[in-house]
Amino acid sequence: MKLDRKEILKALETITIAGEGKNMVESGAVANVLTFGDEVVVDLVLHTPAMHIKKRAEDDIKKTIHELVSPEAKIKVNIKVETPEKNEIKGRAIPGIKNIIAVASGKGGVGKSTVTANLAVTLAKMGFSVGVLDADIYGPSMPIMFDVENEKPVSITVDGKSKMKPIESYEIKILSIGFFTAPSQAVIWRGPMAAKALNQMIFDADWGELDFMLIDLPPGTGDIHLSIMQSLPITGAVVVSTPQAVALADAKKGVAMFMQDNINVPVLGIIENMAYFTPEELPDNKYYIFGQEGAKNLAEDLNVPFLGEVPLVQSIREAGDYGRPAALQTASVIETVFEEITRNVVQETVNRNDSLPATEAIKITTMAGCSAVKKN
Repeated sequence: MKLDRKEILKALETITIAGEGKNMVESGAVANVLTFGDEVVVDLVLHTPAMHIKKRAEDDIKKTIHELVSPEAKIKVNIKVETPEKNEIKGRAIPGIKNIIAVASGKGGVGKSTVTANLAVTLAKMGFSVGVLDADIYGPSMPIMFDVENEKPVSITVDGKSKMKPIESYEIKILSIGFFTAPSQAVIWRGPMAAKALNQMIFDADWGELDFMLIDLPPGTGDIHLSIMQSLPITGAVVVSTPQAVALADAKKGVAMFMQDNINVPVLGIIENMAYFTPEELPDNKYYIFGQEGAKNLAEDLNVPFLGEVPLVQSIREAGDYGRPAALQTASVIETVFEEITRNVVQETVNRNDSLPATEAIKITTMAGCSAVKKN
């Protein structure tokens, strides 16, 4: 028995794929039909990864060919999923903002917000115009670190539209969810609500002209991170870690998130916080409480720049609690430390802008973009 390709195509014209108005031949879902004696191979292209739709299409093809062509036909169906371009989620740039730097960490408690605040004031001291977006929805720190926790953004009119005016402190423009909640109030929001609040702080604010916007991301790798990277074209990411193995394991995941093929945000480098402890009375002594050069070695292993190390100094903690970032202390060791790190961040940003095209907001079309398993 020899199967006729034309008969098979005619039979397939009686099948409609769920969600599509046309039959599978007319819609172009049938990419090819091959016959070899009593064997037939149907190549099918679908625009949805839903398992039940793929299974239904395969069953319909086999049943239809057996009923309308030959009950003895041996049928193989190859299904390929191609998601159409129109379903991509695309972000948009904010006019006037030249560089958007995400400051991230794999885990909490490594001093990411402290590093962000000190990077911001050091950039401002260097003459750059700087904004900070506190994207740590569930634990906003910037209002305390910049001594503006009792401030409230006001509404202004810009080009006929109502916009939020960021709070300014030490020449830094700041927006945080902490400005809109009581200090004792817990933010108990699901992901979509948090993402909506972030979008308002990003796009419904009058940021003006900025050389750098620093985004203080929450710890980990999750929904808020994806929302930010879908909303904004991130210039690059800075990952903060402490030297011990537990923190480094999570920092490695943080770097891996940005480097994933479907995210592809350049990692400007790793900063090692709490690198060593130096007592005030013994300024030449260094005690490596959490291990030595762990983040530096991680940067080498991952082939990303090492931006510098921040010592464990009491004055950094005190300055953050009092709302005056430690890098503002003139002629201090901490000022020098953050000047060096900030220069490295600026240099890596320049290198990135010279060698790579502008980053686009990431495009996620299916749950594959959120997968923990990289499929080959």
